[in-house]
Amino acid sequence: MTRPTLDYTVLIPSRLSSSRLPEKPLADIAGLPMVVRVAKRAQLSHASRVVVATDDARIFKVCQDHGVDVLMTDQDHPSGSDRLAQCCDLLNLSGEHIVVNVQGDEPLIEPTLIDQVASLLVQHDTCPMGTVAHPINRMEDFLNPNVVKVVLNKHHRAHYFSRSAIPFSRDTPNWSQIEQPEAFLHSIQALRHIGIYAYKAAFLKSFPTLEVSPLERIEALEQLRVLWHGFEIAVHVTHLPCHAGVDTQEDLDRIRQFFLTNPLK
Repeated sequence: MTRPTLDYTVLIPSRLSSSRLPEKPLADIAGLPMVVRVAKRAQLSHASRVVVATDDARIFKVCQDHGVDVLMTDQDHPSGSDRLAQCCDLLNLSGEHIVVNVQGDEPLIEPTLIDQVASLLVQHDTCPMGTVAHPINRMEDFLNPNVVKVVLNKHHRAHYFSRSAIPFSRDTPNWSQIEQPEAFLHSIQALRHIGIYAYKAAFLKSFPTLEVSPLERIEALEQLRVLWHGFEIAVHVTHLPCHAGVDTQEDLDRIRQFFLTNPLK
């Protein structure tokens, strides 16, 4: 297969502190620290470069020990976006260069998905940001506030992101009375937002300077700041497997078991 000519960089923000799973980036998964696992999965994409961005010396060292590019960033960044913005400066990226933000707790991220979200900003060249969604086929996910939903316009750009069940079907009876939930969810085009983002570097560097929006505070969703300020977010709808990330010890145990029975590179 011919290698795509798209030039883009993957940045993986990684901090040691985690309230639910202490020292999460260093957790062993089949012989490798999790942050290294994520980076090696990202290296299977067609990214020109994969770089971990951290403020912790231990994460910096394990990345170096395993041959993973890593940058040391400031410790006082309020969000991962601020950390990535600093990386754009440290790497001297041009304003039009595409950056893909892969979360540091996604050791099963699909490399093809990384390529697809990067390609969004070529297909939608007026959008400074892109992300991914996946069809929802379970009612419990549709109603779960921890599962973020997104509604698109006809150009596959985001109308809105919410923790609520959107789009809301006014004429639908009580959710528990729906006899064929999967067919219903398909009919209303219910989509789960997947937390992988592509940015143009200039926009990523300017994002921390944008005023925090009221909607962002209400929903606790940073991407709503982008829409509130009038920028567009392109959305790729994927049918690739979208494995959950690692937030808890139970998640870590599940991932470790997966690697025991499904060895990956």
